[in-house]
Amino acid sequence: MVMSATGEVTDRTGRGRRIILWRHGQTSWNVERRFQGTTDVELTETGLGQARRAARLLASLRPDAIISSDLQRAADTAAELAALTGLDVTRDEGLRETYAGVWQGLTHEEIIARYGEEYAAWKRGEAVRRGGGELETEVAERAAPVVLRHVDKLPEDGTLVVVSHGGTIRTTIGRLLGLEARHWESLGGLSNCCWSVLGEGARGWRLLEHNAGTLPEPVLGDDD
Repeated sequence: MVMSATGEVTDRTGRGRRIILWRHGQTSWNVERRFQGTTDVELTETGLGQARRAARLLASLRPDAIISSDLQRAADTAAELAALTGLDVTRDEGLRETYAGVWQGLTHEEIIARYGEEYAAWKRGEAVRRGGGELETEVAERAAPVVLRHVDKLPEDGTLVVVSHGGTIRTTIGRLLGLEARHWESLGGLSNCCWSVLGEGARGWRLLEHNAGTLPEPVLGDDD
């Protein structure tokens, strides 16, 4: 996609199918740097504003379908795009954020203080059940098939918008690109209401854009 002189994002056709993986808007737990996981935390007013702004940009890409995590922060973000496009939103719990057990509800500082070795091992790329929850590979195994199932329904050159969470999006991208799990961390996190774009190429999916949507902003969330 390209930016026009008026600041609108315009579509490019004839490029194969595309997947836009869009992270939800800001929540109060994002601001507090509190690990959310599968806890159902609502958007803040700022988060709603972020969703409305991003939805105006994404609507100009004329998506063919929208799917979303069933957690409220993602569903409410998706609803802003649905209102502009007239598309229905299909919710799927397979797109939820990583379940992180006892880490959920703790700030990053509290996690490091109480579970420092576990946190460090995760950052080194080791297979860690954060807080006794899911492995990153397990998140990818539940989320990536949901995305591909809906991609299969797209027309040629169609666009699917996936509204989900930072960690789930990162692991899904890693799986679709065929990267080894220990390299997924190299993709980096997504800022609130930013997105990544995968395009269908001759040898599979390619990462066309990552953390797009604004000028660079801090990443506040479970995946930073």
